Amino acid sequence: MNKVVKNADDAVADIQDGATIMLGGFGLCGIPENLIHALVRRRVTGLHTISNNMGIDGAGMGLMLEAGMIASHIGSYVGENKLLEEKVIRGELNLTLVPQGTLAERIRAGGAGIPAFYTPAGVGTLVAEGKETREFDGKPYLMERWLRADFALIKAWKGDTAGNLVYRKTARNFNPMMATAARITIAEVEELVDPGQLDPDQIVTPGIYVKRIFQGASYEKRIERRTVRKS
Repeated sequence: MNKVVKNADDAVADIQDGATIMLGGFGLCGIPENLIHALVRRRVTGLHTISNNMGIDGAGMGLMLEAGMIASHIGSYVGENKLLEEKVIRGELNLTLVPQGTLAERIRAGGAGIPAFYTPAGVGTLVAEGKETREFDGKPYLMERWLRADFALIKAWKGDTAGNLVYRKTARNFNPMMATAARITIAEVEELVDPGQLDPDQIVTPGIYVKRIFQGASYEKRIERRTVRKS
């Protein structure tokens, strides 16, 4: 089955106001750059986003934030985005911080059909407020719920027209699990090939999870924070 769409704008054409969206990537590495730009052009609002981080001011999901598109966000790290901090303080955005490993597992659980699980992360902290705690082998654990979404916007290095995906290095962190945890998964790739051209042993996300795929027009691949050694 050919799942190719023409471009990012066609890929996000049915995303409506109020949708819950997962966005892959780690920092600015492996983010769906073209899909983010297309969403900004659509100007959908009231989005509920799930992502490891919110990008930075002027890049990545920071562009969606600047456009006033996000109503709530579930993530792990937000330290690089001043606008997010301002919006949270003003009560303009509902922010839920989740320990990074717990966030990854909640998304994986959503894709695996596991509605809840127990973890020691967060016991005895603010993270535990309002959550069920149980003891296993003499140690307390928190119950955490799965995370699922209407759409997952992900980025891969290579893909074929059937939706099979290969990732490269850090971009593999959150993209594969998000691909399994949404009703509709949309993938952008740097290189799009015909079925049979990918090494089967290198495929991480099987095409069964991907509904739409396209080759991105361009990739900036910015660095979050450039540090140079002083002489």
